[in-house]
Amino acid sequence: MCNRRLTLHDAPAKGSVMKTMLLLAAASATLMACQKEIIDVGAEKNQVAAANAANSAKVVLPPSITATKTYRCKDSSVIHVDWLSDKQSANFRADKTATPTQLKAAVAGEAMIAEGYSLTGEATSATITITRPGKDAQSCKA
Repeated sequence: MCNRRLTLHDAPAKGSVMKTMLLLAAASATLMACQKEIIDVGAEKNQVAAANAANSAKVVLPPSITATKTYRCKDSSVIHVDWLSDKQSANFRADKTATPTQLKAAVAGEAMIAEGYSLTGEATSATITITRPGKDAQSCKA
């Protein structure tokens, strides 16, 4: 159908203006139907890749556990600490199977605090200081 040429010679010889307009409308529709849409697959893939890169740049992974240590404190209690790789946080557990409480410091080297807990020390330290809610600070040894 797209190979056929439409000319004004195809119009009826004794036709009205209306018939000519209809013929022009039909010719116009035929030409529009013959146009091919060009899809650039490479550009679409580049847009998707750019969107994925932008989304993945926003993802911040949590710090990993660098050391897990068990400490005995002065009151004979045993605590468990998972030291995290950001050197500003640790997971504290009073019982090995308990849900950990994450303690955080504003700056590495300062006391890590949360929910009434305070922990001072590092993963490489043999001794740490822990303060629990309602209790005094005490020293604990690995």
